[in-house]
Amino acid sequence: MENFKDFDSQATTPEREAGSIISHALEIFKNTFLYCFLAIVIYFLLSFIVQLITGFDSQLLVEEMTSGGHVDYKDIIAAPGFAAYSGASFLVTLLLTPVLVSLIYVANKSSFKQPIVVSDIFFAYRQNFINIFIYALITQIALTILLFMCILPAVFVMPFFFLGYPILIFEKASAFDALKKSFDIVQNNYGTILLTGLLAGLISIAGVVLCCVGIYLTIPFAYIAMYSTYCAYCGTPRQLNP
Repeated sequence: MENFKDFDSQATTPEREAGSIISHALEIFKNTFLYCFLAIVIYFLLSFIVQLITGFDSQLLVEEMTSGGHVDYKDIIAAPGFAAYSGASFLVTLLLTPVLVSLIYVANKSSFKQPIVVSDIFFAYRQNFINIFIYALITQIALTILLFMCILPAVFVMPFFFLGYPILIFEKASAFDALKKSFDIVQNNYGTILLTGLLAGLISIAGVVLCCVGIYLTIPFAYIAMYSTYCAYCGTPRQLNP
């Protein structure tokens, strides 16, 4: 595993407290918004294509719920195309995760005030892709199990995964080494990272207020927050070659 020690006076490093980390992330998010928007558009369009191919119409379920109708898990599972959509969507989510993870690389370039190009949002496909895919698989399985148990376990456990993607990008770690290092850092700083994750999550889902469209614009903020948290606890990483 690589451990970067190089720093640059141009790049800022937040303090190890939630307010400073979130402020750092918001500043970067503001400067990289167009690339975050482009990444989420690509992600959304490909997911929509999967929905069309499988024949699953989630809009019907949304209309039923908004019209006051009762829709439970059995209704969703029994919906035409749901099984095919679920399987295809899970795979597509894993394959598209590097698009969002690449925003961590974009955030680092922004931090160093380096020019950003469109191809940067595909950086994670060239940098440690296999381990990013494995890590995404572990995370998705863990999240699915925790959500089936209850939402609260997911809220309190998921912070332990929070630093994995930056570690994979900047240190070229294996998926399991990234998981171990993330766990080690978080267990020693759990309160701050939990609060940071909660604040990042609230900002990410705040887009629901914008008629459910805005959420697609704010989801990338969580990945920027991962980068800022990594900077706070591991130091600002050196710039990587594209």
